[in-house]
Amino acid sequence: MLSATSPAAAVSFLSQNEVFSSSNPFPILTNSVKYPFSTFSKNYSLSSSSSQRPFSSTVKVSVSDGTETIKDEEGISQTPKEESALNSIEEDNRQTRRSDDWKAARAYKEKGSIYEGRVEGFNGGGLLVRFYTILGFLPYPLLSPSHACKEPRKSMQEIAKDLVGSLISVKVTQANEEDRKLIFSEKEAMWSKYSGKIKVGQIFDARVGSVEDYGAFVHLLFPDGYYHITGLVHVSEVSWDLVQDVRDILNEGEKIRAKVIQIDRERLRVTLSIKQLEDDPLLETLDKVIPQEGQSGFDSSTASDDVNIEPLPGLASICEELLKEDGITDVKISRQGFEKRVVSPDLQLWLSNAPAVDNQFTLLARAGRQVQEVHLETTLDQEGIKKALQRVLERVP
Repeated sequence: MLSATSPAAAVSFLSQNEVFSSSNPFPILTNSVKYPFSTFSKNYSLSSSSSQRPFSSTVKVSVSDGTETIKDEEGISQTPKEESALNSIEEDNRQTRRSDDWKAARAYKEKGSIYEGRVEGFNGGGLLVRFYTILGFLPYPLLSPSHACKEPRKSMQEIAKDLVGSLISVKVTQANEEDRKLIFSEKEAMWSKYSGKIKVGQIFDARVGSVEDYGAFVHLLFPDGYYHITGLVHVSEVSWDLVQDVRDILNEGEKIRAKVIQIDRERLRVTLSIKQLEDDPLLETLDKVIPQEGQSGFDSSTASDDVNIEPLPGLASICEELLKEDGITDVKISRQGFEKRVVSPDLQLWLSNAPAVDNQFTLLARAGRQVQEVHLETTLDQEGIKKALQRVLERVP
């Protein structure tokens, strides 16, 4: 440590890392330690003692010959101008470091890097997370679902309180120095870590999150015992049966199984299905509804050319109109059966996914538990039959 009474000795040790004021003959030595994206500055003050002291520890002001001097607790005199200059340098160092930290935040955002930040507090909207000298914000909706799934009976405020003091993996989603806005997302960090473990066709144990009119958000359980990623089960993928309200089938917090049917890695989205855990009962024909020979357990009947089946209400008029369409030469109900569950009380027509064979195409009619298989003799392809059916249904009341 240099002596305050030996300016010549001090000047002889000046280097590029030393800062000094034109109003102060004694240089302020700085020792700068680099760390990623920012700089810590440790200031060493001039003192007759071997220990460091803060610049602002003044205890006495005296006036001599019209010149005001400020003495600190060690008796070193400084004029107000010198004190102001020192404070200004300290403030400049703080501003430089803060600016460097904003640059670091923008770099994290651009590169998509994961940052381990410490939770320092919370409020009604989210967590306060430390990023070097900056305090950023992690909104509750951007938290990983693992916290709520781990302790489902706790409120979000209680969960946030438990997280204070812990480290959390996040990604920077906004870094605006001008608006002083630094926003984090834990969900995006978890996506980067775990989305590579998800494949289309994979089946997960899961827990139902929020339920909306258009579907349900479902949290996927990973082998480590945590729910890291959330997917959407659209209302059309909840059940093979007609679903009027998703809330009639799924409840928040309910444990289910779900199948991954689509992954959009650019938009960070996973599409799930519950109904595809079972085979479509009407995928091709009535073979899964009407038992084959030697099987039992279903209330069913079959018909041949010499046995008439009474059409379902409204089906006869549809068959008559189909015969008026170009390309359709014959319409015949071949067999019927009864399902274990009611799909809809109204008449529904289902196009078979099976391609036409020898100009024969299968159409399924359902009402209540009853199902009838209708054979069309046609030269139309599947798309042509679909358009013909649309025209017919517009004509039939």
